[in-house]
Amino acid sequence: MKKRLIAAALALLTALLPLPHVKAAPPMPEVDAPAAILIEQSTGTVLYEKNAHEALPPASVTKVMTLLLCMEALDEGRIGWDDTVTASEAAAAKGGSQVYLEAGEQMSIDEMLKSVAVSSANDCAAALAEHIAGSEEAFVVMMNERAKELGMNDTCFVNCTGLDDSPEAADHKTSCHDIALMSRELLNHEEILRYTTIWMDSVREGKFGLSNTNKLVRFYPGATGLKTGFTSSAGYCLSASAERDGVQFIAVVMHCETSDQRFSSAKALLDYGFANFALADPAPQEPLPPVAVTLGKAAEVRPVLRQSGGILTEKGAAASVERLIDLPETVEAPISAGQQLGTLTVKSGETVLAQLPLVAEEAVERLSWRDAALELLRKICFG
Repeated sequence: MKKRLIAAALALLTALLPLPHVKAAPPMPEVDAPAAILIEQSTGTVLYEKNAHEALPPASVTKVMTLLLCMEALDEGRIGWDDTVTASEAAAAKGGSQVYLEAGEQMSIDEMLKSVAVSSANDCAAALAEHIAGSEEAFVVMMNERAKELGMNDTCFVNCTGLDDSPEAADHKTSCHDIALMSRELLNHEEILRYTTIWMDSVREGKFGLSNTNKLVRFYPGATGLKTGFTSSAGYCLSASAERDGVQFIAVVMHCETSDQRFSSAKALLDYGFANFALADPAPQEPLPPVAVTLGKAAEVRPVLRQSGGILTEKGAAASVERLIDLPETVEAPISAGQQLGTLTVKSGETVLAQLPLVAEEAVERLSWRDAALELLRKICFG
């Protein structure tokens, strides 16, 4: 119940606070893809977008959400890493990319995830969905609920694979923006990189080979994934992620005419990100001074920076960041933990990059009348 309440609160917050956009940017790259977006993973800042909210069929990029729900089920203990998944007749009958599961065949969670992430195996995706939710239909309900929580307002999932060979699949759509949202969330699960960074591997004790359809994993420095997709109606789609020097970008392209176009478009976006942007550490280089407390059971309170993580800025500005601390000399009790005490302003030259709250590390209770009288008496008697 507590997790559901937290999820509901996060859903509302996400709906009210869309992805931030970069305030000023270098000249935009040329991108041939009909729809595209580039975001920075840790901050979610949008650096480039083109028809980013157009709802389009995503093909197998759908499986970003399938993998996300798998990772969340593992983290929450609803399924286990040592589970064995049994393929149903329905899962084994899936067409398209597959590892040719037979009905009743058993495979480990590890090999199932590997087959989905590397070879886009539709049969394994369906088997995992059934293992988590009991049926693919119930899993799709979970997919759409999670999409709403993430603020994916352009999205309607009909299946867990992205296959569009049925009449109802005409409603199966999402956007570059929404794919970026779920990709960002998936990358928060570091274990997924064990699979999305594989170029070639095998399952069934080496008897069945897997080859990644994402060429960037092999040829683009720092590539971390994430998922390709293709059908005749969706065209060539890709959610591509890469990390260098502590900063990670996600480039999503959809409805490309050729495979080369999707990779060249994603590469152009990632190149643009790495060439022009970096993360600056906002944390003060020296410990923050304590703030004196009046009428409190403690004489002082220590301020701390509420925000963790970096601030995205243009690459040349990251090395010249200036931090200005604004704290009061005293603050009156009571003080609650997390209460704002002051502000940290992060600047580069005359440009303000961020204004971040400095908050109380711990609570300080207010002295009672009796405590205050005793303290005053002590000062009178003992100076």
